[in-house]
Amino acid sequence: MKVNIKKDECCLRVGILGCGIICQAAHLIGSSKARNIHLQAICDVAEDLRNKIAGIYEPDSVYADYADMLKDPDIDAVIIGIGDQFHVPCAKQAIQAGKHTFIEKPMGVSIEECEELCKMAEEKGLLLQIGHMKRYDEGLQFAKKFKEEKLGKITTYKGWYCDSVGRYTLTDNVMPILYTSEAMKKPKGNPKAKLDHYYLLGHGSHLFDTALYIMGDIDKVAARYAHHENQHSWLIDCDFADGSIGNLNLIVAIAQQWHEGSEIYGTGGTIFTKTYNPWEFRSSRVECYDRATDTSVIPAAYDGQFYRRELEGFADSILNGKPCTGATAYEGMQVMRALIATYQSIQENGKWIVLKDAKGGL
Repeated sequence: MKVNIKKDECCLRVGILGCGIICQAAHLIGSSKARNIHLQAICDVAEDLRNKIAGIYEPDSVYADYADMLKDPDIDAVIIGIGDQFHVPCAKQAIQAGKHTFIEKPMGVSIEECEELCKMAEEKGLLLQIGHMKRYDEGLQFAKKFKEEKLGKITTYKGWYCDSVGRYTLTDNVMPILYTSEAMKKPKGNPKAKLDHYYLLGHGSHLFDTALYIMGDIDKVAARYAHHENQHSWLIDCDFADGSIGNLNLIVAIAQQWHEGSEIYGTGGTIFTKTYNPWEFRSSRVECYDRATDTSVIPAAYDGQFYRRELEGFADSILNGKPCTGATAYEGMQVMRALIATYQSIQENGKWIVLKDAKGGL
């Protein structure tokens, strides 16, 4: 896709839609710390929350109406960090207004709406990036490079993402003070009423995107699901486009510390990764074994501010014409297809579902 870029600018001027939890914890801080982003504007319907966040981050402009913010000629790009059900409709408005767009994951809630959004961005020549921030984990970046250069023919990928019963104790300690409002705009109904949908979208998107980032496209999946009391578990077999096989495990929540990682086995070596709760801002600990030299390498990966790094990458692509280093619209679509195919497989008693044939939403 050819993207219309702005060159010779030192900073990308962004408007952030939403002053809720994810924007406070990730995108407002990330924008403020980024080397190449200027916080031009914020927008939220909740006046008390909007004023509170404006007082903390001091954007140039503050908007109560999203349509008004999109008319601001000083805004180059929009960051969307609101409820999943609003992602695609609001991204369409931004694209239509000629703004490059960054959407917090997941891309949306259905394949069809995401396909329409991708088509719009392509026709407008605008960058559409999805906020799968683990692509900016220095440890995982090293693992991907090592896999491509040293592992030879890959046979097997195993990945797991296990949320912990103690997660909120940890996040309460390390996150900034987070503000809410009774006036915040919420999706119709209650998305959390169907936890198998809610957890699969929110947590499964990370599990799949990490696998796709390291391994490339998935052809098909077959899944099983178990739910007892407050624990939800998915076991997902997958076939990758390169001929390798994989198994993915998602559990919410386990009676243990946060447990996330992967193992990659190839004819030329092996990779082990341990990924931490993202709010610890620690890069994954990665051990890469090289069969040719009979040595193991553990990279020193210091910069764990994934949210700042992904926004810097987004800005670099627009300002300097660099290739998108984050999740492109296509890659966001592949995650959505994998999520929907997983759900369809469970509905059909573990039947293999080809991703390109997946339809519908969660």
